[in-house]
Amino acid sequence: MTTRLHPGLIAFAVVVYIFLMGPLIIVFGAALSDTTYLTFPPQGLTLRWFERIFEIGAFRRTIITSVQVAFLATAMALIIGIPAAYALNRYRIQLPGWLSTLFVLPILVPEIVLGFSLLRSVAVGQSTPIFITLLIGHTLIVLPYCVRVVSASLASFDFSIEEAAISLGSRPLKTFFTIVLPNVRSGVIAAFILAFITSINDVSVSLFLTGPGISTLPIQILAHVEQFFDPVIASVSVLLMLLTVAVMAIVERTLGLTFLAK
Repeated sequence: MTTRLHPGLIAFAVVVYIFLMGPLIIVFGAALSDTTYLTFPPQGLTLRWFERIFEIGAFRRTIITSVQVAFLATAMALIIGIPAAYALNRYRIQLPGWLSTLFVLPILVPEIVLGFSLLRSVAVGQSTPIFITLLIGHTLIVLPYCVRVVSASLASFDFSIEEAAISLGSRPLKTFFTIVLPNVRSGVIAAFILAFITSINDVSVSLFLTGPGISTLPIQILAHVEQFFDPVIASVSVLLMLLTVAVMAIVERTLGLTFLAK
């Protein structure tokens, strides 16, 4: 016996898909427009605006900077977040309950407040180089995602396996890398993807921490919009979307998305 879907439910699903995909289709169409200004639907098709991105030195520099900051900030957040998540789950009884909330504060505090605080205390107060300050800011905003996602994987891990390995003579550090970490590999990979995408698309914190000679791609997009209204902006937006899709495709090819769901 087959169950027929209600027409209203189908219509609602179609509306949701249009709501989600509509802006992406508009941006993609505007990026291919042959006009010298943003318009949709596109009047003629061309790829010259994608070529124009790499002809503008500011975009080339900021793309490299954004990727560097995203990779380094994600790596630092994982180096801090994995041991923190392990401790919060392994010693949840001994540790105070408020400690887990501490790692969520960068999400609870508005990013504008966080960015201004880092500008005041780190960039200006300590005269820290712009790139280092930017790296610190991005590490702080992605750290909660790393801790939470890895903690979710560790929540289903049986720590008695680790205790058994230690009781048989395995050193604690070796046990962590050979037994604990492989069992939460899916959580680590998911945390990396989420943190990387969050970092490379950040605007609020980067707006306060960028400076002369060093900027990120989203900030450069804002600066370009203030002076021009050409389809280059749409082309850069498409590249950001393609980068996100590329990261997901790499995970799908290497591990499979079903692996991340385990």
